[in-house]
Amino acid sequence: MTQYNPDTQRLFFDGLDNCRELGGMPLSNGNIFKKNIFLRSDSLSDLNEAQVNSLVEYGVGCVIDLRSEAEIANYGNPMQHRSEVKFYPCSLFVGNPEAVEDKTMVFLQTHHLGDFYCMLLKELPDKVIQVLRILKNENTLCLFHCAHGKDRTGVIAAILYLLTGASREDIILNYEVSYKYKYDYLSDLEKDKPDNMKHTMRSDRINMEIFLDFIDSEYSGDIRNYLIANGMQQSEIDELIHKCTA
Repeated sequence: MTQYNPDTQRLFFDGLDNCRELGGMPLSNGNIFKKNIFLRSDSLSDLNEAQVNSLVEYGVGCVIDLRSEAEIANYGNPMQHRSEVKFYPCSLFVGNPEAVEDKTMVFLQTHHLGDFYCMLLKELPDKVIQVLRILKNENTLCLFHCAHGKDRTGVIAAILYLLTGASREDIILNYEVSYKYKYDYLSDLEKDKPDNMKHTMRSDRINMEIFLDFIDSEYSGDIRNYLIANGMQQSEIDELIHKCTA
C-alpha cells in the first residue's frame, strides 16, 4: 500500500483550484522529488493583479502555458505582461479544444482521454521536449499549466515522475485528484456536455493507465527511450533528473 498522499502537495492560491507542488513525491531508492522547483496548475487567465502578485511573491519566475494558440489568444495570460517572469507558450494541442468540430474533440467522442495523451506524445514530441528543456534550464521556480491542470499538465507531470522513479500507482493517484480539486467547476461543465463527452471533464484513472501502458508497450517501460528517440540527449535527461532529485 502506498504511503503517498497527493493532498500534501496541493497549494491554496486564491483563484486557483488545482495548483500543486511536484515536490514531495516518493521515488525509488528512497528518494523524494525535490520541492520548490516545479509547480503544476490550472489556467492563470482569470487571475487578477493581486492574485498574480501572490504567485510572483511565492517565487514563480517562469510560466509555461501548454494551451493551444487559440486558447491563449481567447483568454490571454497575465504572466505575459510581467517583466520579472519568463513566459513560454508551448502548445500541447493542435487546433482548438473549444471547437466542437476540432479533430481531437471528435476523436474524444469515441476514445478515452488517455488515448489523446498517447496521441500527444506521437504528434508533438518536439513540444514535449521543448517543455522539458525549459524546465531543465530555468534557474527559478517554474509553473506549467493548461486549462484545468489535468490533461496536458498531467502528461508533463507524469513524464517527470516516470523519469525520476515514481511508482505507477502514485503517478495515477497524482493524476486522479484533478477532478476532485476542480469538482465544482468541472462537474458544472460536465452537465452541459453530451453523454459521449462527459468523460473529458474527469480525470479517471483509466486515462493514466492507458498512457502508462503505451510507454510500457512502445518504449519498454522507459520514458527515456521516447525522449532519446525524439532528439533529447542522455546528458540532458541526466541533468533534468539530477535537478529533480539532488
